Amino acid sequence: MILFENHDELNIVMGLSYDLQFFADGPGGEKTEEPTAKKLQDARNEGQVANSREVGNAAGLLALFVLIKLLYGWMAENFTGMFNYVYTQIPETITMYDGYMPFQNIKTLMNLTLIRIMLLSLPFFAAAVLIGLVANIAQVGWKITSKPLQPKLSKINPISGFKKIFSTRSIFELIKSIAKIIIISTVVFIYFKDMDASIFLLYDMPLAQAIGLMGKTVIDIGIRIAAIYVIVATSDVVFQRRKFKKDMMMTKQEVKDEYKNTEGDPQIKAQQRRRMQQASQRRMMQELPKADVVITNPTHYAVAIRYDADEMEAPQVIAKGEDYLAQRIKDIAKENGIEIVENKPLARMLYANVDVGEFVPPELYQAVAEVLAFVYHLQGRV
Repeated sequence: MILFENHDELNIVMGLSYDLQFFADGPGGEKTEEPTAKKLQDARNEGQVANSREVGNAAGLLALFVLIKLLYGWMAENFTGMFNYVYTQIPETITMYDGYMPFQNIKTLMNLTLIRIMLLSLPFFAAAVLIGLVANIAQVGWKITSKPLQPKLSKINPISGFKKIFSTRSIFELIKSIAKIIIISTVVFIYFKDMDASIFLLYDMPLAQAIGLMGKTVIDIGIRIAAIYVIVATSDVVFQRRKFKKDMMMTKQEVKDEYKNTEGDPQIKAQQRRRMQQASQRRMMQELPKADVVITNPTHYAVAIRYDADEMEAPQVIAKGEDYLAQRIKDIAKENGIEIVENKPLARMLYANVDVGEFVPPELYQAVAEVLAFVYHLQGRV
């Protein structure tokens, strides 16, 4: 048996080389990261949302039968009055001559009847559709997009279609449909089993009573079916949201790529910041010879002050730095004969509170004025 001390020896013998980073997150890595706001917004623009159609169906169906139950008396009265009118008009509508019965007048009467039935039913179905639409909007909000309607080759790809047939979503939809059929059939069967005695007596009932019983039967069954749809819709909402969240999950590489695309490459941005800082420092050093005094810590901070009573309303900080940059400021000050004054508290205050190019704040006027007065005295300017 041959034992290898490390993986490199094994690679040499087998003639293989591998990169462990290949197994790390990449374009095909494991999706472990929460979806970013941009990913969710892009998905929404594409029409991909955690939307359950069952919610709209359940809300519309329940609203329809609840509304019918509330307004059943008004509906029954109008339908009864309409049918009474139709039956009284039939004898006057049918005319006989030469053994031939024209049906044009009957056709006109039936058309008018259908129009009246549609007008009576329209508000109920409109309310159901409206509530179903509101239920869908309540899930994901309102946004119009034509992206889902745009043709895509992937939609007609037989391989993709085959995968969709056996996808988790398709299996869930199949189970959901079978469950709905079984539950609804069971509920309807149990209801009719309890109502069989009354239903068989319909032929012996007066018209108004028979219509009332039929209406009650339809409404009760409809509300029960709608309640089942509500339960199914609730479970579907949970499934759709979990499925959508899972689909939107991202790999670490996808998050990095998105950040680069939206915010820019961090390395490039860092380089840009360095260039900007270097350019700022060069301008600062070019202005430094104009300073009247450099106030130091003395080793950590250095702040260059310039003041011209004829042109400026207050002393101005034209350069500042710490550590290495502070030493550079002091070196340039010495080269240009600028006075260097050690004042630890003032140097720290100026460095921390006044940016390059800004004027000294009023609360530091006195301290800076004393330093300038001292410098002017040394230079014989006062």
